[in-house]
Amino acid sequence: MSGKNNGLFSKLEGIVGKEPPLKVLIVAAESSPFAAVGGFSRVIEALSTALRKTGHEARVFLPKFGFIDEEKYELEMVFADLAVPTGDEATPNLICNVKKCVLPSGVTVYFLENMEYYEKRANVYGYSDDPTRWALLSRGALEFLKRLPETEEFLDDDFYPDVIHCNDWHTGVLPNYLSSYYNNDPKLSKVASLLTIHNLYYQGLFDPQNISELDFDDGKSDVAPFFSEALNKQNFMKRGIIYSDAVNTVSPTYSKEILTQEFGAGLDRLLLEVRSKVYGVLNGLDTESFDPATDKVIEKNYDAFSLEQRTANKVAVQKEYNIAVSDEIPLIGFVGRLDQQKGIDLIVPAMKYLIKDFGVQFVQVGGGDLTYTEQFRELKSAFPKNVGLHLLPNFTLPRLIFAGCDMILYPSKFEPCGIVQLEAMRYGAIPIVRKVGGLADSVENFDPKTHKGTGFVFEDYDVIAFYGQLVRAVESFKHKEVWRVIQKNAMRKDFSWNKSAKEYAKIYRRAMEFHKKSSVSHVSSFGM
Repeated sequence: MSGKNNGLFSKLEGIVGKEPPLKVLIVAAESSPFAAVGGFSRVIEALSTALRKTGHEARVFLPKFGFIDEEKYELEMVFADLAVPTGDEATPNLICNVKKCVLPSGVTVYFLENMEYYEKRANVYGYSDDPTRWALLSRGALEFLKRLPETEEFLDDDFYPDVIHCNDWHTGVLPNYLSSYYNNDPKLSKVASLLTIHNLYYQGLFDPQNISELDFDDGKSDVAPFFSEALNKQNFMKRGIIYSDAVNTVSPTYSKEILTQEFGAGLDRLLLEVRSKVYGVLNGLDTESFDPATDKVIEKNYDAFSLEQRTANKVAVQKEYNIAVSDEIPLIGFVGRLDQQKGIDLIVPAMKYLIKDFGVQFVQVGGGDLTYTEQFRELKSAFPKNVGLHLLPNFTLPRLIFAGCDMILYPSKFEPCGIVQLEAMRYGAIPIVRKVGGLADSVENFDPKTHKGTGFVFEDYDVIAFYGQLVRAVESFKHKEVWRVIQKNAMRKDFSWNKSAKEYAKIYRRAMEFHKKSSVSHVSSFGM
């Protein structure tokens, strides 16, 4: 982040308490507890809750997928027969309903209901018409806001957003619609927009690294009609970056990395041009849910002052995976999808030598790429008494691994934020990570001289560099007093969402300031 932006944030921090509460509509493809494919869904739920706790009014706008239980969540109709323009002459509108529920946290969640594009779909993602589905969500949210004064909902409260908070490529087209199609609307024209980039690599149905000249989208043309093949070739992520009033990534380091060719996924030149509106905020952690002192999933509760109780959880993990029960053997875990991004190319070869040389144990949970699945099976075959595998996703086993493992691996090739390392540190499992993205922002390399640090960090994406930190960790584990210091350092780190929510409030205000000053379209010459 530039010095200029840091100075602005300092000024904003001084006056934030005097500013009126913000009203924010968060538009996303998924959010817990309704639709949870990955960590992204937990971010939406946690941020909206934290914003409300810090005095702001945050609401969420989601698709109404068919698997969402209306009775369980007590959904009620807010707006029936909402006509959403498609841009197509043959079918000018898609008819939707908007329903809502209020979570125990007090957060109101709206659902865009459409039989064809949401109700009949078994999954959240993975369809050839995904661009149409997300364009419908984006424009549906705007049409709902445009018609909001006509609804009984508007009579019940005075909610109308100051900012629409978009997330990843799925809703990246929303700022484009807002700026180009609703710029004369008396209410919507005053609403600012923020785009959060959770992972820049994913930009739609095409590989952002291999785009032909014919498929290249400069982001300046009109948004294609819903049913046009051209819509599938328009880059929603790029358009969100161009048209939004502010952009943020989910960690400060990642906000700088994406300005480079290595991490920019083909959009680094554009991001360099608009870098004055690009910020980074580290994702938070739900510290109430992820608390080893109260977690009902783990074998034995404990805190930073009763780490000796943690041994029961290590035993539980070893029994779960049918490996030798011993507190003296270093137990190393990996939680996450088997994907090149997560550094699996480093884990398997490094673990072969580490098990052979030091007799460590290794367990994992998570599915993914079949090539990596087979590599893990080969590791298990080579060391059946030291390796335990659970090659499928699981929502409870990771907590036991955090509570029982001595170390957690996260040697990512790139990592916008990462949440596993935050969860692991909360439970006293020490992370061994590569110094990229959110890993660099959240894990401090342990210094044996000062006893400061929360993990073990390497820089180069290289097996030898990774192996060196593994050996450091294993050798440090032998010194129990030192290891307890590292564990306590990690467990005491503050990664609460309240802290992150305050940073988001500053960026919302910055987006509003940009929007007020901008009387023309955000589109200008980006030297592309």
